[in-house]
Amino acid sequence: MRVRVTPGTTVGGEARVPGDKSIAHRWLILAATAHGRSRLVDLPASLDVRSTAACLALVSVRGRPALEAWARNVAALTEGHRSTWNGDASEGASTALEVEGEGRSALIEPAGPIDCGNSGTTMRLLAGTLAAAPFGSVITGDASLSSRPMERVAAPLRQMGARVRTTDGHAPVEILGGPLTGISYVVPVPTAQVKGAVLLAGIAAEGETSVTEPAATRDHTERALAALGAPVSVEGGTITLRGGYQHDGFSASVPGDVSSAGFLVAAAAVTGSEMLVRGVGLNPSRVHFLGILERMGVRVEARPLGEALGEPVGDLWVAPGAELRGVVVEASELPLVIDEVPVLASMATHARGETWFVGAAELRGKESDRLAGVADGVRGLGGHAAVEGDDLVVPGLGLRGGVADARGDHRLAMAFAIAALAAEGPCQIEGMEAADVSFPGFVETLRGLGASMEATT
Repeated sequence: MRVRVTPGTTVGGEARVPGDKSIAHRWLILAATAHGRSRLVDLPASLDVRSTAACLALVSVRGRPALEAWARNVAALTEGHRSTWNGDASEGASTALEVEGEGRSALIEPAGPIDCGNSGTTMRLLAGTLAAAPFGSVITGDASLSSRPMERVAAPLRQMGARVRTTDGHAPVEILGGPLTGISYVVPVPTAQVKGAVLLAGIAAEGETSVTEPAATRDHTERALAALGAPVSVEGGTITLRGGYQHDGFSASVPGDVSSAGFLVAAAAVTGSEMLVRGVGLNPSRVHFLGILERMGVRVEARPLGEALGEPVGDLWVAPGAELRGVVVEASELPLVIDEVPVLASMATHARGETWFVGAAELRGKESDRLAGVADGVRGLGGHAAVEGDDLVVPGLGLRGGVADARGDHRLAMAFAIAALAAEGPCQIEGMEAADVSFPGFVETLRGLGASMEATT
């Protein structure tokens, strides 16, 4: 889908965003492997999360009907007049899911390959979950996912005792699970997906499992396990848990995705508007980008309201009228803002002075090569950006207008749309449908908040 963005409008008001897909992946896995019934509210309708639900349906007998139905039928709703919502949380009509689990030991061998679509989180976390299951499975994905590295998760699972074979380091991934033994594992490259996979395998293993990170990453897995009573401890950069724990069913509402909220925050910032995004997750491992926004000159406040299964929840407020300035995002910060780099770069095109994203090589292994993708897209929209080694450099200077290709990457599609809101002339974004991977209704949401965007042929 090609979308034409006509700049010159302000984008602000009050909004809600879809549930956090990073959290949703993990809670779905924990619901399917729980003993008893779980009820999840405000699950996001994103394609990635549907992939996790559909994959779990293949290995869960009692959970299958609900998981299959939700993966097929869930839908997101939006409204105009600078107000949005996603589903009817009061009735749970479209976003609530009840899953009946029988524990990890009740998982069954799938009848065929397990297709994770485009979701790397699904593939890696599912590999950790199935590593302890006493059967064989083959995990596959689409062409994009099949190009992403999988040895990084296969290696520690092998050390724990699972037989895991990748295809030249990529998917398809073949797993023959069985009894596991806990390990002490130092993650070579900071990644929450690998950490999560090892912890999900470790909770079923004999003995103690510890994971040490060279830099902090999002901690949704260990927070959820701890909230469910698992013996988890965190000290410095090391997470330790004792295996053999089986959790019970639970009820929780998924907080709004703070990464998705970041796009709305950015839309308000580049158009000089005020924005309030309600009910988002405020996990400290996910909000580092707010500090970068403040360094860029944006006045933004996180307003905590409570918790959901160990996850802090609250509102984000953005003040109008910020003058953006260039900043340096150091390599040590990158793991904490890895998903926000595209939208931060889109804002940097309108900043005074250069913005550097240092040591961003990990962006090459995402849904697309986001280093090259961001730079090419910014230039396509009439701006300036370059890749220098592993660094992304955005000089600012604004955008004249033009055409950018999202390359099938949801975060690039949304980032280019945000950048276009403050361009000098009209912009066209190719492949805007990719936004549905993480933010169904993204274009409609922006329209409802004041953006001038229309589909073209």
